[in-house]
Amino acid sequence: MNLKQLSETLGLSQTTVSRALNGYPEVAEITRQRVEAAAQVHGYSPNTRAKGLATGRAMSIGHVIPISTKHEMVNPVFADFIAGAGEHYSRSGYEMHLSVVSDADEARSYRQLAAKRNVDGVIIHSPRIHDPRLSLLREIGLPFLVHGRDSGATAPYSWLDVNNRRAFGRATAFLLDLGHRRIALINGLEYMDFAVRRRDGYLRALTERNVRPDPALMQSDEMTEPNGHDAARRMLDSPDPPTAFVVSSIISAMGVRRAIQERGLRMGADVSIIAHDDELGYFRNADEAGIPIFTATRSSVRQAGRQAAEMLLSIIERPDLAPMSRLFEAELTLGRSTGPRREGG
Repeated sequence: MNLKQLSETLGLSQTTVSRALNGYPEVAEITRQRVEAAAQVHGYSPNTRAKGLATGRAMSIGHVIPISTKHEMVNPVFADFIAGAGEHYSRSGYEMHLSVVSDADEARSYRQLAAKRNVDGVIIHSPRIHDPRLSLLREIGLPFLVHGRDSGATAPYSWLDVNNRRAFGRATAFLLDLGHRRIALINGLEYMDFAVRRRDGYLRALTERNVRPDPALMQSDEMTEPNGHDAARRMLDSPDPPTAFVVSSIISAMGVRRAIQERGLRMGADVSIIAHDDELGYFRNADEAGIPIFTATRSSVRQAGRQAAEMLLSIIERPDLAPMSRLFEAELTLGRSTGPRREGG
């Protein structure tokens, strides 16, 4: 259906329908709602360029991705986040502007996006402690939202995050309740804010139960299957091996499981694992019967993408709004990977 046909269906002029769909303020709200509802029913969407001209916006949201061998962007959860965000952009008439740049060019890329007005705002991924991108984006006046948090930030900013500290504290406490005392942490890169919070939750849970943390049982690295395997192998081969693992990724946990099996041990019986599950669209933490393989702290990264996009568009449309935040809790789901500490373990 084109604009002329939609206008005839509604009994309105093409000018009125176009103005309603393109955000002109002089259109009555009741008319706008009627036009938008009809457009949705008939599958009509206004031309993005035309809408941009009407609103003075680029109608595009930026995602700047630096290429680095030691960066969380290699983690496949990024694809699910982008899929969720993209769904909301599309429904709202926005496009996505994805820039893949060298690490050295990241700041320049943000400045170019602002100078050329290619985007109306950006989402910051994988924030670090004292992340310089926050002050840079304030300086150049580009609206932004952080997926995660920056513990070192002093000025308010908008963010969306899962409660990583509570999730890993709860996971560690669950293993302590099962009788485990030698609990290992296989974490993400600890210059990333989420990884710092997860370590903090793990350490707090141990301290509250008077269990002394052992540095030999803590590993920080890129969250890959080989890294999970190698870290677990070293720990399991030590004189006083762990009986349980808290792991920052299902993908890393698969490597931990492989190391356990190589030693003739049984996951869930001899050694327990709790992982963080981002509910990846292409990889489900479940067997053919739908039973979870890993006990996991679970959150949907695709839903996080949808919510982050919704929040950023609100910031763009209402620049007078105070910084907003949204913190959601991870759900602890029980799987086959945990059990009581075995006698003598």
